[in-house]
Amino acid sequence: MPKIGMKPLRKQQLIDATLDSVAQFGLQNTTIITISRIAGLSSGIISHYFGGKQQLVEATVKHLLEQLKLALLERVRGQHLEAADRLMMIIEANFTQLQRSKPATKTWLSFWAQSMHEPGLARLQNINSKRLHSNLLFSFRQLLNDDLALIATKQAAAMIDGFWLRSALSPSPEEEFRQAEQFCKKFIVDLLKQYGEVSCH
Repeated sequence: MPKIGMKPLRKQQLIDATLDSVAQFGLQNTTIITISRIAGLSSGIISHYFGGKQQLVEATVKHLLEQLKLALLERVRGQHLEAADRLMMIIEANFTQLQRSKPATKTWLSFWAQSMHEPGLARLQNINSKRLHSNLLFSFRQLLNDDLALIATKQAAAMIDGFWLRSALSPSPEEEFRQAEQFCKKFIVDLLKQYGEVSCH
């Protein structure tokens, strides 16, 4: 009989192996065999837990999305933050060490490309975009009027995604990611100084 609690451990093992496989071989060349070999598990276990490669890829993207959400929750939980400080936390959550790691960046880039062709991945991309938009807008509305808050939200989301993408594609990604986070924060600080009622710390 399988050990109690083994299923979530095995599933996470396969998700981690998928991230490593995409980093090494790319999404198109990642197969059940490459994943199972990296995980040190039989290929049949992927079908057992996920049904196939596509479902495992979607589970891997969901894992990255969940880690993105948790990164923000860990920063704001139990704190009485000003809206401006919360905006800084949103930016930090998008540039954590996990989200800028090679396995994560390779998977995100492949995910964005495939989301134009795969309905399941397109749905996850929509969730990702809406979550970022909602988080930003919630805080901006406490600092700006509705029209400016919406504009600021779209600008900030575009900067976060754009700078993240440029950094991921850079030959020196670590330094680029560090600068990108600071640029995004400075954009919000300058915006609130110009239009907002509350200054950023």
